[in-house]
Amino acid sequence: MSVRGMFAGLALAAIALTAPSAARAQASLAPGQSAQGELAAGDSQLQSGEFYDAFTVQGRAGQRLVIRMRSTAFDTYVFIRGPGDFSADNDDDGSGGTDSLLEVRLPADGIYRIAATSYAPGETGRYALEIVEGSVETADATRGGEIAIGQTVRGALSAADERISTGEYVDTWTLTGRRGQTLTISMESTDLDAYLMVRGPGDLAEDNDDDPAARGSTNARLTVTLPASGQIRIRPTSYRPGETGAYVLTVAEGEAADGAPQAFAADESGVLRVGADVSGDLGVGDGQLQQGEYYDTYTLRGRRGQQLEITMRSGAFDTYVAIVGPDEFGAYNDDDVDAGGTDSRMLVTLPRDGDYTVVATSYAGGETGAYQLRVAETTAVAPGQGIAAAADSIAVGREQRGSLAQGDATLRSGEFTDSYRFRGRAGQRLTVEMASGDFDTYVILVAPSGVQEENDDAPGGGGTNSSLETVLAEDGDYTIIATSYQPGETGAYTLRVAPSTSRPSAASPARSGRVFAVMVGVSDYQGTANNLAYTDEDAVKMAEALNRAGVLADQSIVLTNAQATVANVRAAFQRVAAAAGPDDAFLFFFSGHGMQERTSATPDEPDAREESIVMVDGVITDNQMAEMFRTVNAGVSLIALDSCFSGGFARDVVAVPGVMGLFSSEEDLTSAVADKFQAGGYLSLFLRTGLSGEADEDRNRVVTAGELSVYLRRQFVEHASNVPSETIEGQRNYQYLVVDRGGVRVDDQLLALQR
Repeated sequence: MSVRGMFAGLALAAIALTAPSAARAQASLAPGQSAQGELAAGDSQLQSGEFYDAFTVQGRAGQRLVIRMRSTAFDTYVFIRGPGDFSADNDDDGSGGTDSLLEVRLPADGIYRIAATSYAPGETGRYALEIVEGSVETADATRGGEIAIGQTVRGALSAADERISTGEYVDTWTLTGRRGQTLTISMESTDLDAYLMVRGPGDLAEDNDDDPAARGSTNARLTVTLPASGQIRIRPTSYRPGETGAYVLTVAEGEAADGAPQAFAADESGVLRVGADVSGDLGVGDGQLQQGEYYDTYTLRGRRGQQLEITMRSGAFDTYVAIVGPDEFGAYNDDDVDAGGTDSRMLVTLPRDGDYTVVATSYAGGETGAYQLRVAETTAVAPGQGIAAAADSIAVGREQRGSLAQGDATLRSGEFTDSYRFRGRAGQRLTVEMASGDFDTYVILVAPSGVQEENDDAPGGGGTNSSLETVLAEDGDYTIIATSYQPGETGAYTLRVAPSTSRPSAASPARSGRVFAVMVGVSDYQGTANNLAYTDEDAVKMAEALNRAGVLADQSIVLTNAQATVANVRAAFQRVAAAAGPDDAFLFFFSGHGMQERTSATPDEPDAREESIVMVDGVITDNQMAEMFRTVNAGVSLIALDSCFSGGFARDVVAVPGVMGLFSSEEDLTSAVADKFQAGGYLSLFLRTGLSGEADEDRNRVVTAGELSVYLRRQFVEHASNVPSETIEGQRNYQYLVVDRGGVRVDDQLLALQR
């Protein structure tokens, strides 16, 4: 459960049970009325410490209300409760500031209670509360309105408009769309550099600065496929703060006529049948992508969980194949890693029933010629590392002998791989062991949902064997990827999956429960990078959660925004690490931007890319972070990074004995802001609730490494299983949590809850 979800429940109980004083009696408001108020000491308080004023409104079934709360003195929060357990909350009006905006449709006739409060406990100051009947747009028609599909409207940005946090004026237009519908939205202006934002149900959040068909212009164009039905908010704004002027906004159904590759829509080229071969030809007259590649598209009817092998072959050009579909699903491939050459081959698992589009194209612009396309069902699996090899079965309790050799499938970074599959059940405790005298082993476990764990060293470290101890979070087919630590290594190995019998013992003693933490969050990058929502709050809330649990050591440090310089972070790390002893836990937490840069291939960076986390004045690389962790003398250490490409830190930092790694995405993929939970990231949200006690599955007041791993994986599966992600080359995929416990065992204690 998110912290805001917990707050909402407490708020409901507080209003129901706390009688306001005579001086603070509930005022009655009607739609069209506003109130000026002040939160102050002596007001009623929620159980979590926030002051609040209460108001009532007489509502009717089906009535739409817009509730706004504004303040420059504190960060506002407004919620409404009513008949039939009706409940709605809002912290943010979308501008990134301190105001709140809540739009609701009332379910029944009756009295509704509105609470005007603050985001954090103890905040005070003056505020304004306003209730208007209608939608957000009718409540403020000067800032936009309704727009129909196929319609063109004229608008203007002016100094009277709403401003977003970075200073740009913005209007809001709404329309009702249906799931799976593709819309092309265009904004044209000669007065300002246009910028489009689109928000809607199903976590729809798309932005665009430029019309891809008219590079160098000041226009913007965005093509979106709606993930869910409901009201869509189109927000035309400007690229730079303070720009004003007229614009023209158009919404059309379908893709733009020039074939811009924001999405591939099926055309009349044909329908693919699984198991059938299709012959085609790329040439003049076909659709073209922006870089000039010709393409054909085919429609495929797929089902949830279906595993497909898609191959494209040609003797005339270098092939490239893609598939896109429901829930922003997308996968791309240029090469058949088994055969090499100019052919393409990829394995995909479809996320849901529905129509998918297979795109047959070329690697370079302008290439033409004949090709063959085939889609077939397969028992092979396609984990997040891009492996294209069939998986052999392996039985729990049995040992498997194998060999890495030339011709095997490879990871993107060049390591050979073999894949094995077994069926597991939630709660099952297993140990995966890989041993070799020929090379340094590395083992990866991929869950049915795609969440993965990995391990380089058996407990104690220093050797070439790997041991991954885990508690399974899901029922279903798991994949073990047997590989090497460095690219190109070959030789014989043994692999064994066995029930785990480990339990807390003298080898993993109870610790003090104290957590010595450095918590860093950056939202305001002061012009060095684009700003992020909620990431600074992630660090603050992490400290609050650990403090409420009674485990946060006094020496812990929180750094946000301008405080988060490279020098300050290094100094804080050194100071807090020096205070942590062998009976304590050490945590380094970061929420903010992550970066990936090309470098030369080395044993530490076999993919020739170096990952880093971004502070306000520079970066800290994965290698530098590993050196910092080598100075920690705590009994167990945690590194938790909620940033793009963060999985790249696993290879370097988790190699340090006693370090467990939690990373919001794989090393070549981006991480998303968890807008729907008002958190900077999904890992940030789930980690703080887990460490607060939600992960304590056996309720013994101790959170172990295994319990936290299982809790995080389950939360990602339940709440973040279809979050879109992409590589720096623009290849699209989904965001998956990476857990790497290194030498930290399942039953090793992370903290002992004190409250």
